[in-house]
Amino acid sequence: MDKLRIQGGHRLVGEIAISGAKNAALPILCACLLTADPVHLHNVPNLQDVRTMLALLGHMGVHIDLIAHTPGATGQTVTLQAQKLLELTAPYDRVKAMRASILVLGPLLARFGAARVSLPGGCAIGSRPVDQHIKGLCALGADIHLEHGYIEAHIPGAFPAGGNIYSTPTDNAKPIRLKGHRIIPDMITVTGTENILMAATLAEGETVIENAAREPEVTDLARFLVAMGARIEGIGTDCLVIQGVERLHGATYTIAPDRIEAGTFLCAVAATGGELTLRNVDPTSLDVVLDKLREAGLILEVGTDTIHAIMRDRPRAVSFRTSEYPAFPTDLQAQFMALNCVAEGQACVTETIFENRFMHVGELIRLGASIIIEGNKAWVTGMPFVSGANVMATDLRASAGLVITALAARGETTIDRIYHLDRGYDAMEKKLCAVGAQVERIGSMPTLSSPSIHEVARNEAHA
Repeated sequence: MDKLRIQGGHRLVGEIAISGAKNAALPILCACLLTADPVHLHNVPNLQDVRTMLALLGHMGVHIDLIAHTPGATGQTVTLQAQKLLELTAPYDRVKAMRASILVLGPLLARFGAARVSLPGGCAIGSRPVDQHIKGLCALGADIHLEHGYIEAHIPGAFPAGGNIYSTPTDNAKPIRLKGHRIIPDMITVTGTENILMAATLAEGETVIENAAREPEVTDLARFLVAMGARIEGIGTDCLVIQGVERLHGATYTIAPDRIEAGTFLCAVAATGGELTLRNVDPTSLDVVLDKLREAGLILEVGTDTIHAIMRDRPRAVSFRTSEYPAFPTDLQAQFMALNCVAEGQACVTETIFENRFMHVGELIRLGASIIIEGNKAWVTGMPFVSGANVMATDLRASAGLVITALAARGETTIDRIYHLDRGYDAMEKKLCAVGAQVERIGSMPTLSSPSIHEVARNEAHA
């Protein structure tokens, strides 16, 4: 199992190119199931979660036709075609590692009339129920029940009595479609909004999703669906209006930059000092984050697709409360907590999204942090310095927080279980080393490097 060995105390100086957004790429990859035509995606990040999703789509019969580096681009180009599927099941052994696998449910149901999807896994950061997905899809006319750990869904009448509801309809069969409806989720849910949105694009009539998630990744998915021929109004707002169409066509699309990766590197330079320029970034998706970084003392110069950051002094502690976009993102809570660990003063961090997202606190304390937890609040008193130690990552964003603290620490830190980090960061250690950090990836035994997106797709094609 790979680990990171980090020698702390080095300022970060240079440029970092931000990769495509993981949380935008995953639903967009699933949206290829909505059309029989080829879909060409640029700026796809080479992440474990992306490889997992491609493996799932390949298992179902999606043809992954071309994966290559695009000259001058930060990510990779992937071409997918879901002309005919081998099956409509997302099995447990392929879903258990990544919660975003639930996003195949809406597209499969809308286009093929049925889906069988294992209840998902992913980071153990709290309860993230799928009831809002089911509620929304049932409102569109689906018949859904849970059986043996699977979500069993179909459109009534879409298949002959006694037939196998998981077989792909023939090209000549006119499908029975979902029906448009007004849907108001009980809570704001990103993946729930995305699943309902994708399903509604092929439903008959008008669908209105109120209390919709407004995250930039939802907006990116909606724009991609429009590029495929979907009719969507209210993009970027909490009310999406979708006029269903009979079919969607192929499209070429570039995945938006990853705002969480950008925020992570900005926290790193704020904690360690130095001067960084981020390229291929969307500053408009980071307004509240940039405000908090300025409050911490980071000097920022923001361009159209660049952010230039300078940190000259010890950071100041900043309090914040996580909430749905456009408020402070929960996916940057651990990184800002790491910044507060070495900042001047005391800060209160309030987590409102996930009840178990303070699991990294114990590991930060091992590095010398002063943190007291009271319910969903963490009181962080900044220390003049923290010290290297052996620590263990507990989830994706917690691992990034540990990396930031280790970069600012005195001495050597070893971070175990960094497979969490690989789920959401494209070669983080290489990017950090290129700007002056001393980070080394070590393994418990000699291994080959992680497979590229190309290798995953090739292996699935030959399976």
